[in-house]
Amino acid sequence: MKRNKVKIIGAGLAGSEAAWQLAKRGIDVELWEMRPEKTTPAHTTAYFSELVCSNSLKSNALTNACGLLKEEMRRLDSLIIEAADNSSIPAGAALAVDRNKFAEYITDKISSCENISIVRKEYTQTEIDDYTIIAGGPLATDSLCCALAGIEGGSFLNFFDASAPIVDAESIDYSKCFKGSRYSDGGDDYINCPLTKDEYYAFVEALISAETAQVHGFEQNMVFEGCMPVEVMAERGIDTLRFGPLKGSGFEFPDGTKPFALVQLRSENAQNSMYNMVGFQTHLKFGEQKRVFSMIPALENAVFLRYGVMHRNTYIDSPRMLDASYSLKKNPTVCVAGQLSGVEGYVESASSGLAAGLQLASRIIENKSVLLPKETIIGALASYVSNPGVVNFQPMNANFGIVPLITGRMPKQEKAGKYAGRSLEKLEEFKHSSYWLFNCQI
Repeated sequence: MKRNKVKIIGAGLAGSEAAWQLAKRGIDVELWEMRPEKTTPAHTTAYFSELVCSNSLKSNALTNACGLLKEEMRRLDSLIIEAADNSSIPAGAALAVDRNKFAEYITDKISSCENISIVRKEYTQTEIDDYTIIAGGPLATDSLCCALAGIEGGSFLNFFDASAPIVDAESIDYSKCFKGSRYSDGGDDYINCPLTKDEYYAFVEALISAETAQVHGFEQNMVFEGCMPVEVMAERGIDTLRFGPLKGSGFEFPDGTKPFALVQLRSENAQNSMYNMVGFQTHLKFGEQKRVFSMIPALENAVFLRYGVMHRNTYIDSPRMLDASYSLKKNPTVCVAGQLSGVEGYVESASSGLAAGLQLASRIIENKSVLLPKETIIGALASYVSNPGVVNFQPMNANFGIVPLITGRMPKQEKAGKYAGRSLEKLEEFKHSSYWLFNCQI
């Protein structure tokens, strides 16, 4: 039986996931996506859920918070994780994807679902209807932000986000690099470009003095720590990078020595024809990127298929505006999901869409609100972004610091394993107690 229609604004990771969760429960969805009619500074295709920065969804291990989050979502039949698993490429212990196959998989699934109608237009209405999920993403249009501000009156916060360059695989000098995963964690999934002490310090000096591109449209120069531009990180200290994204630990040369520093490259697609410079988010001018990054010996003649860019990310003051189901406190039939809600990261954004989809499905089917357990990562994220006690709010990644504490001294991995076991147990209890959500699928 068909039920109330839900409008979803934005077909990114959160919007696509929310649409899937609702549609598979027999609820009609009207999914709005402005691309390709109108694009953004970061997107290049018309696919739903296009990944605009890295192609990595981070660790797959259950002892890692983001890995556990992915497993929670698998057990809730997540479309985003299904797509990632079906488009994965080798990346050691991480789940990395061929970004075009990933987005194409999601677009095909959504487009062929009979319960989802797609509106390829920008949402320009001045009001937000009941039973709406706002998932406009970190580059939400001014009109959408104004519509949300009109019903909520809350403040919006901006911060800068940066993406890393991509190089042509054929232009890498393989005589000056080697394949392998750090600490032998996985196969030979990364290309590692070592730098000597002199090469490293010359590189950092050039990086710090390089000219950056101006970014307009912001009142404050706020940079989220999780996407710190490499040149900003370098300014924090001459050795900051080699204890961060350029750390040489985890590798050893045949003579027993270790790299002083190294740059890692991760494949962008299944053909291994493009490589992403891991941790090299930047907003240097394009010419400066070519000049400075070519100082890395293995990239001396690199062809850059895409330069790093910096763009606006927008998120709301969620602790004042949302409850733990991603619903507006002033109108629980309207949800805000994705990075606009204050979660940070691909998987985290998709998880908020999943939670928002379950919330509205529950309200429509049983007139009940549902909250995922705080012991799960998906529930803990929702709880964190809606916690009114959080001041100076900034976006949050998945981590074990936001779940209820397990006390007692024990090795880190053992404790992480206990967090994972507790999470999955609580998730199964939630599914059993919320039977109306999991026994109505079409």
